[in-house]
Amino acid sequence: MQQAEQRLQSLVDDWKREAAERLKAIEQLDAEIKKNRLVWSVEERLQKEAELSRLKDERERFLKQKFEPGGEYDQQTQLILRPVEEKLFAAVQDVAANEGYDIVLDKSTQIIPYVNPKYDLTVKVLKKLNIASEDLEKELAKAIEEDPRNKAERQKQSPPSPRKRSRGGEPTPESSTNEIPR
Repeated sequence: MQQAEQRLQSLVDDWKREAAERLKAIEQLDAEIKKNRLVWSVEERLQKEAELSRLKDERERFLKQKFEPGGEYDQQTQLILRPVEEKLFAAVQDVAANEGYDIVLDKSTQIIPYVNPKYDLTVKVLKKLNIASEDLEKELAKAIEEDPRNKAERQKQSPPSPRKRSRGGEPTPESSTNEIPR
């Protein structure tokens, strides 16, 4: 994904550079018109102003062609990122099916107010894609450990300690203090 994004960014940088060059040519011609407008004949001035207008229109068309919705940027994004996304979606579906999940949400594209980290499939998906994820795995384990819901769940899972009574029927200090003596 990083390589695909770098490739896409390289295209965008080239387009921005070309747009900047076109803008520089427009600014130079505009400065030339302002400087020589009194020296030139009406015909020369109108010719240069028409050229300036043409350059501005060409730059505007170029920017629209590259960056408008449905433009070349969107087309290149689909072309470059689609194979990566297909591999990712296949890995997510495989992990979800193996783990028994019915729904998998993407936190990077949706606002999810709270999710217990024990349900995070990121590390499993990365492993499925053969991507190193040791650091992320440690972070996830720590988040699971620190999540209050997981702590409460672990406490419920441990069996309660049996009440101990002394032979005389009196509760020991270890037993519950909520008992009422008879």
